[in-house]
Amino acid sequence: MSAPQQPASSFDARPLSGPVDPRAVSAFATELKSRRTGGSSVGTIIAVVIFAIVLAMMGGVFVSLFSDISRRGGASALPVVFSLIAIAVVAGGVFGFFAWRAARIRRYRLGMFAQANGMTYTDRVAAPGLPGMIFSLGSGRQSTDVVRGTRPRFVEFGNYQYTVRHGKSSTTYRWGYVAVKLDVPLPNIVLDALGNNGFGSNLPTSFQREQRLSLEGDFNDHFTLYCPEGYEQDALYLFTPDIMARFIDHAAELDVEIVDDWMFLYTKRQISTLDPATWAWLFGVVGALITKFDQWARWRDDRLRLAGQPTQDAPAPGQLPFAAPAGRITPPPGVAPQGRRLKRRVTWLPFVAFAIIGVFWFWSRFN
Repeated sequence: MSAPQQPASSFDARPLSGPVDPRAVSAFATELKSRRTGGSSVGTIIAVVIFAIVLAMMGGVFVSLFSDISRRGGASALPVVFSLIAIAVVAGGVFGFFAWRAARIRRYRLGMFAQANGMTYTDRVAAPGLPGMIFSLGSGRQSTDVVRGTRPRFVEFGNYQYTVRHGKSSTTYRWGYVAVKLDVPLPNIVLDALGNNGFGSNLPTSFQREQRLSLEGDFNDHFTLYCPEGYEQDALYLFTPDIMARFIDHAAELDVEIVDDWMFLYTKRQISTLDPATWAWLFGVVGALITKFDQWARWRDDRLRLAGQPTQDAPAPGQLPFAAPAGRITPPPGVAPQGRRLKRRVTWLPFVAFAIIGVFWFWSRFN
């Protein structure tokens, strides 16, 4: 995949399911390995995990069988047990090999799909430096199967995971995301899609209710919008009726975050996949939204405008000591500090649970 990117003339999903040449798969795997800075590949990890699972499952059977034989004094059956253990090792190796091979073919298909559509493919990115809400949580942060394009603007599709530890246990959270580079920094705005929620929001963080903004039409039936306090009019400027219609029609099942000069689309399902229908949907979503970003590029934060303090010695109008620039005068691109991040809500449930446990312990200890 060393050829330079070329703009795709039309959506081409054939590499996701077409026949593959084993030699081309091996060459692509070698190329990815040469680009990798360190660590094990995803396919190797999958193969090792499957091998370990098979051994663990068969090991429990053999331990039980060995114990039963020992109790009965059947030492002559021990060769049979060792033979079965050898078979388990071979079976684990076979399963691991097929998992490793399937992962290589998957990466090759995604790489060829990216190339066919004028994009590039990277199998793994450790701790991606993106400002979205999911990218600063937990440990073991990594994006996998990352597909990137640069025309007409930078877009990145990827699967993402991170691990949160709870004492001795841990939970791994998985997301799919689309990252779209914007022309200018914008206020931190979140659209919590109601269509993908269960019992409450599925977002990994919550925001103060005072930052909720109700928009016109049926937009509130599809999204809950959060914007920093004092930026309500800015949100109304950004989310005009035609832009709201685009989000409702194309992205109603995706959570949206605008932060700095990025827009992120989030889902709890895999985004970078071998399913052509998923890619067609995502390409359609991005294509429908970016055609409306010209208005967003014209937004400026008036809070960054420097307030003049005229004095007695200030030059009169028309007598400036410098040449005024031609054209419309606007604040510089950027967002004032109060609009860069939403205020997050403190979750009291863990504290309440801890207090209840403490009261119960105290009551049982002294009664």
